[in-house]
Amino acid sequence: MDSMASILLNMSENEILAARLLGKLSDNEELAKNLELPKGTTFYSAVINHSYYAIFYCAKAYLLAKGIYLRSKQGQHQQVYHKFRRLVKEGVIDNELLKIYEEIKIKAESLLEILHNEKEKRRTFTYETIPQANKEPAEDSIKNAIIFVSHLKKVMLLK
Repeated sequence: MDSMASILLNMSENEILAARLLGKLSDNEELAKNLELPKGTTFYSAVINHSYYAIFYCAKAYLLAKGIYLRSKQGQHQQVYHKFRRLVKEGVIDNELLKIYEEIKIKAESLLEILHNEKEKRRTFTYETIPQANKEPAEDSIKNAIIFVSHLKKVMLLK
């Protein structure tokens, strides 16, 4: 696997860890008090953001592992989404998932939907709502990041 792809996979896993940590901190009043955080402080928006970046870095690592490079630093989120989407539409990812599982446990279309939804959720919950209102979407985001990263990581490690 390409060294940059490995770095991105590590970054992806770190983003999941950060999301989990911030989620636990947001849910644990005693810990927040020990850290002298103002009462009612939560980090749910950051949980969503870190979860999205876990997915983004993983998708980018997958593309690099396939020898697909991005044109420029600008607009990488759109580039990653569209290049990943093309591989889903061509059936490439489903075929690779089939090599891992006797029957496909998750379809590439589901992974694409996770990427798309988390991209939209990051925009909405980062810029348009208060952090305290984001607990449920934050919990969903962590679950989605774990699903996305675990399945693509298996595909990449198979090569």
